[in-house]
Amino acid sequence: MKIKLVAIGALLALAACGGGAQTPNAASKAPAGKKVVAATAWEAALAKAAGATDVKVVVPATVAHAADYDPKPSDLAAVATADLVLYAEFEGFAARLKEAAGGSAKVEAVKLENAPEVVRAEVTRLAGLLGTTPAAQEWLKEFDSTLAEAKTQVSGSFPGGRAPKVVSHAFVAYMAAITGAEIVGTFGPQPVTPAQLAELSGKQPDLVFDNVHMSTGTVLPGSSAKQVKIVNYPGEDLDLLGVFKTNAEEISKALKA
Repeated sequence: MKIKLVAIGALLALAACGGGAQTPNAASKAPAGKKVVAATAWEAALAKAAGATDVKVVVPATVAHAADYDPKPSDLAAVATADLVLYAEFEGFAARLKEAAGGSAKVEAVKLENAPEVVRAEVTRLAGLLGTTPAAQEWLKEFDSTLAEAKTQVSGSFPGGRAPKVVSHAFVAYMAAITGAEIVGTFGPQPVTPAQLAELSGKQPDLVFDNVHMSTGTVLPGSSAKQVKIVNYPGEDLDLLGVFKTNAEEISKALKA
């Protein structure tokens, strides 16, 4: 009898310590991440930076001006089953996106601007909605490192150590602030008028930052300024850090040319 009691006690102790085979149950499984549907690769990249792991994009990343895209019903199919739907107010199809969202989905407008303070605020806010704050904090550390590297790379290409004078599309002027270039004038989103052309050319800029997604061709014809293609939207990899790296590389190449 004493032997049996000892054996039973040992089995109970083993079970309490988690030993032996167990049947998986709901409590032991990791919670599934929230399903995010984003209007464009830009919102999707912010969600990914915030820690989202299940992200679908409505507008293909290959579309140059995503805000004017006309989504088909098949494009919006995933919206009905999303937990979180992200869009920007300026997108022409935003109303259709909101209509397609299921009743349980949270629909959020995202501020699309690559100024560092805006990126930090939006990534932090989205992480709060997703419950992924630790992942977002890790990404933000990498973001700060990327910006520091971009500034070092571009400033190392300054001719004679002098910050270049830049005329920039208003929506991509953030790259001048990040890299230490001097903004002497901005244009857009409307096309440059003859009066603006004369004024901006008179600033004698070294570089012109053109917004690839809203490009109208050569911005300052007749000027000796080198035109640089600046992107806002990430590619299919949804890598927002890659946007800043690509832009820094393009600026650096233009300065060295």
